Amino acid sequence: MARKQATSRDVARLAGVSRTTVSFVLNNVPGVKISPETRRRVLEAARALDYYPTAAARSLASGKTQRIGLVLGEGRQRLAADAFLPTFLQGVTAAIHQRGYLMVLQMAEDVPSYEAYARLIREQQVDGLILSGPRTDDPVIATLEEENFPLILHGRLDGCNLPCVDVDNLAGAYQATSHLIRLGHRRIGFIFNAPPFYSGTQDRFAGYKQALAEHDIPFQPELVEQATFLPGAGREAMERLLRLSPLPTAVFAANDVVALGAMNAIYAAGLRIPQDIAIVGFDDIFLASYACPPLTTVRVPAYGLGWTAATMLISRIEGDQVSSVTLETEMVIRQSCGAQQTVSSPEGGG
Repeated sequence: MARKQATSRDVARLAGVSRTTVSFVLNNVPGVKISPETRRRVLEAARALDYYPTAAARSLASGKTQRIGLVLGEGRQRLAADAFLPTFLQGVTAAIHQRGYLMVLQMAEDVPSYEAYARLIREQQVDGLILSGPRTDDPVIATLEEENFPLILHGRLDGCNLPCVDVDNLAGAYQATSHLIRLGHRRIGFIFNAPPFYSGTQDRFAGYKQALAEHDIPFQPELVEQATFLPGAGREAMERLLRLSPLPTAVFAANDVVALGAMNAIYAAGLRIPQDIAIVGFDDIFLASYACPPLTTVRVPAYGLGWTAATMLISRIEGDQVSSVTLETEMVIRQSCGAQQTVSSPEGGG
């Protein structure tokens, strides 16, 4: 028969102390005076019984829930269609499980933005929050900043002093556009990957325009189209670009999912990639290398972003000071742009 799992009561009985003392010792509760001898007896009893406190016990002892909240601003459709977010989630969950935390996931589209935050905080369901995809028009972020509630942003937000984790979207977009220019393209389309109230998509647009300006290529508004996260939106945006005359010779789509939709539209129009229109994406989701032809893109460390955001949040919850972190991108050159080699280091544009 399997050995019965020990309880805190068993540890207390063996050590000759109360269950409360066991909880204080095993959870390292600060501010509680316990003699070295008592601490030794409790630890020896716990080892002898192979006892480890449960998450519920840690929560009662520390006054914390041992849970963090993850609020996704982009919505369920993107989570289903985009491989970036699931990889980001893997990084978050790996980091928090290593530290003994659990995650509560909230989609901002399920309820109004304020409620997405307030419910988790008001009901004391979480010790802190990661907000993925912060919006410039969200008034709640400033309130949480004033209240010093533990909050980490996944994505930069102008005018906000909260710690964030992100990549240098401007530099990555500058590099992608500059690569197309080096290949001889001067009529380069741009397709947004998200609405303009996300700072990341604005940074990618700024990188595109900066590359044009530094290579003396006039910015042409008719070459810019809107799309929102999904491949269908990318296809529709590309269809609009295909009505132009002359056609763009290349397109920079601000994420890979949108780029895949754009590629579909190019083929549906009877055109070839890259011979007629070259295309570059952003993110390097796992499907990018399986596109036909394989998609040139800017690689974003999605797993690393999730891991870093969770680690930063737990540090804040535990009372440490944290600073914003910017992770590096990498240009991955495949056949969709008409070149073969791989370039690993970003150039300029920071």
